[in-house]
Amino acid sequence: MRKLILLFIFSFAIISCKSKSVTNTKLDIKSEVAIKGNWNITSVSYPGSDVIKVMSFDLADSKCFIGSTWKFVSNNNKGNFALNSPSCTSYSTPITWYINKEGNFVMKILDEAKAKTVKSGYILRVANQTESSFQLIDRIDVAGKMTDVVYQFQKLN
Repeated sequence: MRKLILLFIFSFAIISCKSKSVTNTKLDIKSEVAIKGNWNITSVSYPGSDVIKVMSFDLADSKCFIGSTWKFVSNNNKGNFALNSPSCTSYSTPITWYINKEGNFVMKILDEAKAKTVKSGYILRVANQTESSFQLIDRIDVAGKMTDVVYQFQKLN
């Protein structure tokens, strides 16, 4: 009986110490609906570190994302984006995405795969959201120092 009680207490302690997931799926529907539609990235900046070179989303140099077009569909959390900078390789892909209650934008690049088979993705913070613009902020490690990469989105008509 004593072993059973100890096992119960130990199990309860483990369950109650479970950490909160960054990819929490409780959705922020209001924020999702606000970014519904077509957008483009007007700038990519690194506040306090403008001399670094960043490979965004493991695809291309971050500057290649300037002028890229993005489509977000909020009712099914799908969309796509296309890189179309004349000085970079063109690229287009479907995505799946959502914004959770913590203000994290969670995205998977699908590249012809189904979302449930894609095991990796990207988590960025949503900031400065208005009807016509918003920012996605990625945190990267540059020589041991955490640095922001700010993607500025502007709504297309």
